[in-house]
Amino acid sequence: MGVKQVLKALDAFPRAEDHLLQKTKSGAFVSIVGLVIMATLFLHELSYYLSTNTVHQMAVDLRRGETLPIHINMTFPSLPCDVLSVDAIDMSGKHEVDLDTNIWKLRLNSDGHITGTEYLSDLVEKEHKHDDHKDHHEDSDNKTHLQGFDQDAENMIKKVKQALANGEGCRVYGVLDVQRVAGNFHISVHGLNIFVAQMIFGGSTHVNVSHIIHDLSFGPKYPGIHNPLDGTERILRGASGTFKYYIKIVPTEYRYLSKEVLPTNQFSVTEYFSPINEFDRTWPAVYFLYDLSPITVTIREERRSFLHFITRLCAVLGGTFALTGMLDKWMYRFLEAVMKKNSRSLVR
Repeated sequence: MGVKQVLKALDAFPRAEDHLLQKTKSGAFVSIVGLVIMATLFLHELSYYLSTNTVHQMAVDLRRGETLPIHINMTFPSLPCDVLSVDAIDMSGKHEVDLDTNIWKLRLNSDGHITGTEYLSDLVEKEHKHDDHKDHHEDSDNKTHLQGFDQDAENMIKKVKQALANGEGCRVYGVLDVQRVAGNFHISVHGLNIFVAQMIFGGSTHVNVSHIIHDLSFGPKYPGIHNPLDGTERILRGASGTFKYYIKIVPTEYRYLSKEVLPTNQFSVTEYFSPINEFDRTWPAVYFLYDLSPITVTIREERRSFLHFITRLCAVLGGTFALTGMLDKWMYRFLEAVMKKNSRSLVR
């Protein structure tokens, strides 16, 4: 066998015989179907290649000395702004308020529409006992009880009672910057003098701490984040009580394709409601007790390799082309067999 014959034997693209190059209607139909399938698969692979993929990694959290931003946006439909206060307590027992902390209160009418704005500037650093959850009103001035209510207190009582009669509510929103240690913050009527609170509500069981959490987060949001408390609605129909949300914060870093790094936090939560009776010395509140995980999660955006895209594209398009070729061949032979059978019956 000569060299030319050997080279011809290695040809992977042999030329088809002339009778196999005939154009048929069945072949046109199969070709159109194959083109539609290949175009659909191509667009799918292209969108898959252009989309970003996220990879999660875990490591020990080594960050120290940073502050923890707490973004709050809550509505209390049954409590006026004049009686609400925000407290933040950490593990050291101190009530700390950062200079950059900004908390605002919006007065709401009975329909939930905004009627006024107030900057919550009465947050001052106080000392609390770490296990002090029994009565936050006991530290108020006893002088008010001994000397009687002054004119300002009486005016406030009248104003709050009128607001309660009108069905006023309050939206509390802003940012708390606290130390990066375990602690809690709570929204309550604990800022009132106990005797003023008694005059306004007539007892702790009449303090309705129904609330709607529009947004609660511990840092900026990144694509795909889910804050489990967003949209939470707790409306009391019967006895009042204290809500406690136990939050586990997971430090998180989100790394974009552009190499930009976004430090933030995600969290999980469980909740507990403790009803209050008329003999309890505690007053209703909404507590958020948080602790930090020692593990940090890094979420990194990645784009798939171009070679990976080409490989998948060749496999998909080549496989579709081969399948349509086999289908065309089978249809051609089937139609040819049917035509021969019909011609034989006509001859007979």
